Amino acid sequence: MEILNNLALGFSIALSPYTLMLAVVGCFIGTIIGALPGLGPSNGVAILIPITFTLGLDATSALVLMTSVYYGAMYGGRISSILLNIPGDEPALMTTLDGYPMAKQGKAGNALVLSGVASFVGAFLATIGLLLLAPILARVAYLFGPAEYFALYLLAFCTLGGMASNNQAKAAIASCIGLGIAMIGLDNNSGLPRFTFGNLHLMDGIDFLVAIVGLFAIAEVFFFIEGHGKSSSIGVKLDKVTVPWREIYITRWTMLRASAVGFVAGILPGAGASLGSFLAYMSEKSIAGKDGGFGTGVPKGVAAPEAGNNAAAGGALVPMLTLGVPGSGTTAVLLALLMTLNITPGPTLFTDRPEVVWGLIASLLIANVVLLLMNVPMVKVFVRILQVPAWVLLPGVTMVSFVGIYSLSGSYFDLLLMVAFGVLGYVLRKLDVPTVPVILGILLGRHMEDALRRAMVIADGDLMYLFSSSISIGLWIAAVAGFVAPTFLRGVLTKPQRVTD
Repeated sequence: MEILNNLALGFSIALSPYTLMLAVVGCFIGTIIGALPGLGPSNGVAILIPITFTLGLDATSALVLMTSVYYGAMYGGRISSILLNIPGDEPALMTTLDGYPMAKQGKAGNALVLSGVASFVGAFLATIGLLLLAPILARVAYLFGPAEYFALYLLAFCTLGGMASNNQAKAAIASCIGLGIAMIGLDNNSGLPRFTFGNLHLMDGIDFLVAIVGLFAIAEVFFFIEGHGKSSSIGVKLDKVTVPWREIYITRWTMLRASAVGFVAGILPGAGASLGSFLAYMSEKSIAGKDGGFGTGVPKGVAAPEAGNNAAAGGALVPMLTLGVPGSGTTAVLLALLMTLNITPGPTLFTDRPEVVWGLIASLLIANVVLLLMNVPMVKVFVRILQVPAWVLLPGVTMVSFVGIYSLSGSYFDLLLMVAFGVLGYVLRKLDVPTVPVILGILLGRHMEDALRRAMVIADGDLMYLFSSSISIGLWIAAVAGFVAPTFLRGVLTKPQRVTD
């Protein structure tokens, strides 16, 4: 009954004309962002965050807009995967294995509609899971003390780094860079400046929004410049678009199984949609066996990864809202947005700001329906957007980034700092060093430090206090396993990524 009352509160907020408009606009923009090869939800949300401050949106409205963009980008990633054999983002990689072969067989329209339906099923069921599990996990979070939170933050670094890079050492280096940047500014305990080099602009520390926009958006601009603004063209023709009822019927159980697998993968801190997509595809492939035809253009090979990655996107919101730990790179960016709006995700969020949480959940349910209705009749419109030349995108991304950051702080120093982070992001990506652990270090570094200091004060400096409870021990074991396991699983994870025409 309590859940129904809270959901009623959420729908009273989500169904207001203004919030509903933000959800629709976010879905449309997100689908476009997801369709553009290489941009992805993390970059898209990071680029658009400054707009929320320019428009003066409140916390609920800003979160509804950005999560709608997030969900829309997860939907849109399949478009370029199916038509161009180029994943719109990493989670859409598995969709290319059967989506592009279907398109080459003259079934591009069927593949796009089927993938849209599968995305709806995965995202809708994940939102229901968020609705049911998030309040329970929020109550469990009250059992966490400083030692448990320190281990939880460590788990986030270990698992997110492990999934974000092919090299564990590079992921660890990226995390250390982020933690080092988080130390810049005044010490919380002593009030003494650290690593400011006498610059007054650094006394308050590094604004994580400046870092995020620089590492993602500005770095992406540099890559556009390096590529001489090359644009892509449609790889297959898109003719009449119809609803493939037969394919939808035969993949119904595939969608349900893939949604369950993806949601569980999304809840794991750092696993995210990429792992959800992979596990969903591989599980269905193993069920189908050698005669399943996976990799040759079968509908189940399109439905499984799309349901899996969209369910994982919803699952990643669970640890972010209940524990304050992002479940993926995009939720790390959303976490930065919440913290900028003076909202602290965690177990108290459900009692202190119920309108934010339940308004978000209700808006996500509505956004899923909007995305389904939008993605079927407007497939041809989104395909045309793939042909937008880079010389149009480049100034737009740059303008939004600079205007948004300047309107947020009014400081020219932040603009220079944003460009510096753009250069850093460009260099890290050229060296194949993941940028998501850097963002995570900047976001959680101070909180991790505070948790460690509180634990040491309580234990009078005894490090064994960090292992004093079954929860903390379990988190330490999970952190070590999360960091080491990808080294052994890497060969399995990368094997199906060899996509050929």
